[in-house]
Amino acid sequence: MPDVQALVNEFLIKLKKRKIEGSQATARQTAELLRSLISQQRVPYTNQAGALIDAVKAVGEQLIAANPVELAVGNIVRRVLHIIREEDLSLTTAAMAGLNLSAVSDDEDDADHDDHPVLSAAAVAAAARSTLRAPSLQTLLEDVTDAAAVPHPSSSGGDSEGKSKSADKSSRSRKLKHDVIEAVNELIEDICTCHEQIAEQAVEHIHQNEVILTLGSSRTVLEFLCAAKEKKRSFRVFVAEGAPRYQGHLLAKELVARGLQTTLITDSAVFAMISRVNMVIVGAHAVMANGGVVAPVGLNMVALAAQRHAVPFVVLAGSHKLCPLYPHNPEVLLNELRSPSELLDFGEFSDCMDFGNGTGSPLLHVVNPTFDYVPPKLVNLFITDTGGHNPSYMYRLIADYYSADDLVVQRRPATGS
Repeated sequence: MPDVQALVNEFLIKLKKRKIEGSQATARQTAELLRSLISQQRVPYTNQAGALIDAVKAVGEQLIAANPVELAVGNIVRRVLHIIREEDLSLTTAAMAGLNLSAVSDDEDDADHDDHPVLSAAAVAAAARSTLRAPSLQTLLEDVTDAAAVPHPSSSGGDSEGKSKSADKSSRSRKLKHDVIEAVNELIEDICTCHEQIAEQAVEHIHQNEVILTLGSSRTVLEFLCAAKEKKRSFRVFVAEGAPRYQGHLLAKELVARGLQTTLITDSAVFAMISRVNMVIVGAHAVMANGGVVAPVGLNMVALAAQRHAVPFVVLAGSHKLCPLYPHNPEVLLNELRSPSELLDFGEFSDCMDFGNGTGSPLLHVVNPTFDYVPPKLVNLFITDTGGHNPSYMYRLIADYYSADDLVVQRRPATGS
């Protein structure tokens, strides 16, 4: 089995050099890396979930810093942290319920003896609360206070009980890792099949003889439109070319190859053509907690035109693109400037450089952003792999996938002795 640190370093290089294209590929590889990390992580007998959380956060910090614009990396790190917390809570609840049932059964069998007292509700709640908390003076004092309220067994069976507890902790550790890995496998499966799950809903939104407008290239949009075509829907697609990368040319070719009626237009013609359009369907780079969309550059213009003509603006996004952060969060980097060579040839504007004063400051500045931000008021509907949702509901959907404790991925500081 390859060393985890070597895998982490290799993935960091890919992120820094922007070798991975697309949020889906980035999310899938991030989840696979964290799965390898968890499977090889040795956890202690106590606070197993805390050890896994610290390990994932340590790697997650590096991954997010390597490419902060790719929000899917942070999304998957937080999803895995949420999985660890949920699985640990499930095991703790099951263990507490088992102890209560066992104590009640023993009390019924030995009604005349008090050797098997039932754990109080306060002790059960205290154990559940302290499972995921970081060790501190306050938690230690609370644990001592709660432990004093729980009756202790006699010392005659201390050795056998100690061995039993050690075996139970070891078994619980293996069970926790197994359950977490299984849940991460399900997450990877959801990421790989998100296009198909979204495409299954196409027939509910695209109707006969409609005109659809999109911009740039998106596999999710491609599969969505083709799924409607396979359901015998007849419609026409306008594709804005998406300058300066002209990804719309690729989408138009793929749509024509699939047998869809396609018209390729320039980005500047969007406002002129929008009055003939029944619906705008686009992909997204990320969906923020307020319902705003980080999308390929040019889509904000399309959204404004759609709002002006009362055309529904629909965004397709897999659940791995749902980000629990807000756009104003200082940790969120919403854009990235690409090379000016995509707009102009360096040979054409090399004479615009002023070298006479020795500073070499350019007279011409070329700005080539990668993304646009579309505010939630311009979006009518989100279609995810779990169904269609209004922008105002996104915060609730995001709350199901993430824990509030993991919004900031940062390792717990080491406590001094």
